[in-house]
Amino acid sequence: MDAIVSLRASANSSLLPIYSSAHGNPSHALIFSTSSSRVKDVTRSIRCSVSTGRDVNSPVVEMKSYAEEFAGMELSSVMALSPLDGRYVQKVKDLRPFFSEYGLIHFRVLVEVKWLLKLSEIPEITEVPNFSGGARAFLESIIHDFKFNDALEVKKIEKVTNHDVKAVEYFLKQKCKSCPEIAEVLEFFHFACTSEDINNLAHALSLKEAMNTVIYPTMVELCDVICKMAKENAHIPMLSRTHGQPASPTTLGKEMANFAVRLSDQGKKFPQINVLGKFAGAVGNYNAHKAAYPTIDWPSIAADFVRSLGIEFNPYVTQIEPHDYIAELFNRVVQVNNIILDFDRDIWSYISLGYFKQITKAGEIGSSTMPHKVNPIDFENSEGNLCLANAVLSALSMKLPISRMQRDLTDSTVLRNLGVGLGYSLLAYKSTLQGIKKLQVNESRLNEDLENTWEVLAEPIQTVMRRYAVPEPYEKLKELTRGKVVTMDSIKQFIEGLDLPGEAKLELLRLTPHSYIGEAEKLAKAVDDAVDLANGFKLL
Repeated sequence: MDAIVSLRASANSSLLPIYSSAHGNPSHALIFSTSSSRVKDVTRSIRCSVSTGRDVNSPVVEMKSYAEEFAGMELSSVMALSPLDGRYVQKVKDLRPFFSEYGLIHFRVLVEVKWLLKLSEIPEITEVPNFSGGARAFLESIIHDFKFNDALEVKKIEKVTNHDVKAVEYFLKQKCKSCPEIAEVLEFFHFACTSEDINNLAHALSLKEAMNTVIYPTMVELCDVICKMAKENAHIPMLSRTHGQPASPTTLGKEMANFAVRLSDQGKKFPQINVLGKFAGAVGNYNAHKAAYPTIDWPSIAADFVRSLGIEFNPYVTQIEPHDYIAELFNRVVQVNNIILDFDRDIWSYISLGYFKQITKAGEIGSSTMPHKVNPIDFENSEGNLCLANAVLSALSMKLPISRMQRDLTDSTVLRNLGVGLGYSLLAYKSTLQGIKKLQVNESRLNEDLENTWEVLAEPIQTVMRRYAVPEPYEKLKELTRGKVVTMDSIKQFIEGLDLPGEAKLELLRLTPHSYIGEAEKLAKAVDDAVDLANGFKLL
C-alpha cells in the first residue's frame, strides 16, 4: 500500500503522522514518535487497510503487530497508554521527577551514594577511609548532576542484570572508576544492603518531596480559593436544600466556608504522619552487617543514616518497611479528595439551579450539537478523576501493608503506582480550580428562589410560638404550609392572628426568607479564624 509520512524534526526524535492514502483520508492517522533514521523501516512495516464498504466484523484499521510496530519508538502523548502521560501530561508533569522511572532511579542513586559517604565516616570501617573534599564533591555531583541519559544508562545495564537495583550499583561503579580515591572502595557501594534498603528510602523520599512541593501547595491553593469565595459571598442569602427540598436559608459564603474548614482540618493531620524508612538488611536484623563488623552498633548507624535523609527511622521491620505510613498518608489524601468531590457535586448542582453562571471563553464549545450549552465540565472532570484517584490510593493503602512472612514481591510492582493515584488527584484539583475561575454568582436567581419559598419561615414562627407557650405550634404551621402554596401574605396573616407579645410579633413580621440566615454571614466572614494553611499540609 501507499503511505504518506510527514516529518517534523526535533533534537532527538521526529513526530510521524502515518496514515493510509488509499482514499486520501488523513483522519485515520496513527501518530507516534520515532527517530528520523527509522523512517524507511517504519513506512515499510506499517500495514493498514481502510475501506468504506468492508465486512462489519473486520477492524476499521488492521495492523500487523502492535508490539512490533511500536517497539523502540519514543513516547508521544498521543501514544501514551495512560492519559496522565498523554492527554493530561501538561497538568501533571510536575510529578514526573518523583514518580517516573527516571525519578525512582535518581532517588536510588542518591541513597546508594549517601550510604557510601556514611560508611566513610565510620571509624571502625578502616577499609573506607574518610574521603577528601574532592572525592566527596565528586560523589555529590553524581546526585546533583544526574541527567536523563544517566537513567538510560542504568536501564541499559538492567537489560543485562535483569535487576533494577543491581543496575544502579553497577552504574555507580562505572561512574566512579575515574576517581582514584573512590575506585579503591567500589565494592562498598551497596554494602550489606538488600534491594529494599535502597528502594524503601527512594520511595519515601519521592513521596515526601512530591507531597511537599507539588501536591500540598495545590491543596492549599484550592483551600485558599474556597476561603475567598466564602468571604466574598458571606452576605449573599441562598435557599438551602435538604433531601433536595427547600430548607432554612443560608448564605452562599457560609456553604463555601464549610468546605474550606473541612479541608483545613484534614491538612492539620498530615504533619502527624511519620514518613518511615528502614536500613536493616535482608530480614531486618543486620545479619550481614554483624558478620563483617561485629563490634559496630549497626542499629544506631542505620538510624542516623535514615534520619540524615529527612526520614524517620523504623527499627522493627522484615526485609521491607511495612508501608503502614503510606497507607495512612493515602487514606488522608482520599479523605481530602472526598471533600473536594463533595464540593464539585454541590457546585455542579448550584450551576444547574442557576445560582452560578459560567464565564464563557471565546471559541470554546459546550456541546457538539447544542450551541447554547455551557457545561460544568471542569467540575465533572474533577469528580471523575477523584474517583479514579481514590480507587488507586485505596487499593494501595489496602495492599501495601500486607506481605507474606519476611516479604513477597507484590509490593514492588504496586509501589510503582504511587504517582498514579496522586497524579489523578492533582489533575482533579487543577480542574476544580479552573472551574472556580469561571464561576459568576447569579444573585437574581438566588433571590428568585428565596422569594418563592416563604414556607421556610414556618421554622422560626413555630419556634417563637414554643417560647411563648402557644399550643400546638408545629401542628398549626404544618396545617398552614404542608403541601400548600405559601405566600408572603399568607405568612403575615398567620402571624397577625397569633397570641404573641407585640415585640415578638413585630420581629416575626419583619422576617423574610432573605433575612432568615441566622449567623451564616458572621460564620463565613470569620472563616480565616478556623482555617490554618500555614501549619498543615506538609510532611515533616
